[in-house]
Amino acid sequence: MQRSRQALRAFLAMEASGGVLLVAAAAAALLLANSPLSGSYDALVHAELRLGVGELSITEDLQHWVNDALMAVFFFVVGLEIKRELVTGELRDRRAAALPAIAALGGVVFPALIFLALAGDGPEGDGWGIPMATDIAFAVGVLALLGDRVPGGAKLLLLSIAIVDDIVAIAVIAVVYTATLSLVWLAAAVAGLVAVVALRLLRVTQVWPYVIVGVFVWLATFESGIHATIAGVTLGLLTPTGEVGGRNVLEQLEHRLHPLSAFVIVPLFAFANAGVDLRGGALDQALDGSLALAVAVALVVGKTAGIGGAALLARRLGIGALPAGVQTRHVWGLAALGGIGFTVSLFVADLAYDAASLTDQAKVGIFAGSLISAVIGSLILRSGRRLARRELELPTS
Repeated sequence: MQRSRQALRAFLAMEASGGVLLVAAAAAALLLANSPLSGSYDALVHAELRLGVGELSITEDLQHWVNDALMAVFFFVVGLEIKRELVTGELRDRRAAALPAIAALGGVVFPALIFLALAGDGPEGDGWGIPMATDIAFAVGVLALLGDRVPGGAKLLLLSIAIVDDIVAIAVIAVVYTATLSLVWLAAAVAGLVAVVALRLLRVTQVWPYVIVGVFVWLATFESGIHATIAGVTLGLLTPTGEVGGRNVLEQLEHRLHPLSAFVIVPLFAFANAGVDLRGGALDQALDGSLALAVAVALVVGKTAGIGGAALLARRLGIGALPAGVQTRHVWGLAALGGIGFTVSLFVADLAYDAASLTDQAKVGIFAGSLISAVIGSLILRSGRRLARRELELPTS
């Protein structure tokens, strides 16, 4: 339990630091895309790169290599965190997990319904998965800036809610945003996952066999039509939580890969995807249309009402309890911070729309909704008293 707490503290600290780089990278992309250097920026993110040999080669531009390959590592780390929380963390106890799970579901369903109501049933409606997930790095970064206004239990609650809605968002990506499906390649991906399990059963402790099989699973998933990042999540969930060969594999992998994900991959993703050119009427188009408004309102109103309302309803019905020190005000503040979709929202926006104009409109809504959610959540959480040191610590049970 103590090791789990230490790992959780390290995770939250790194997410907070990574959130700063995330915002800086997104701001740099926006500035470049709307400056005289916009042509150079566009040429960079769309420069083609070919990897592989013959039939097994893949040619994609830099943006897609970041989204399809590097983000698989990000989702692998997400899978590791989900596995740790389910086995040794806050979600291992069904009663303790009930409230954040219900809150997360409220924060998934309500935003999607609001989005569909505002966006309509045309092509714009395909992006209903955009407001589902919470950006952990961004949200935890805001909590870090609030310092002694937020109890440790609130951080645990936010993390638990974000993990559950990440699970839902990942399922939506796998099922809804898969255009075509190759059963042959899908079978190959499943065979690769079976091979990972077989390596574990054979007590293979060397890393390189798993790396080789993992790359094959990624390639097979990519070719199957399912988004390749799903391979990362699945491999993360298959990682053992106990000691193997005297080493805690999950803890070591998270320790080594989390800095790469938080400080390199996620900022690169933001830099490659946040560069929306708002000149030439693009901003007016976003403001005149329904898509940007639908995304922003779904994030701000949908997440706040969905998470906060579901959490407090679950507590009132006796289904679950809030962590120690967390009050109603904290719940509403955290619910508002849940509207910071950013990373996964940008990710889903690129999957949902083929037309660049719709993608850009959705991104404007994501920027606006995430910023407004961050401000509202901060104002709510700052309204309380400063807390004593013992109240800032993560709960021990």
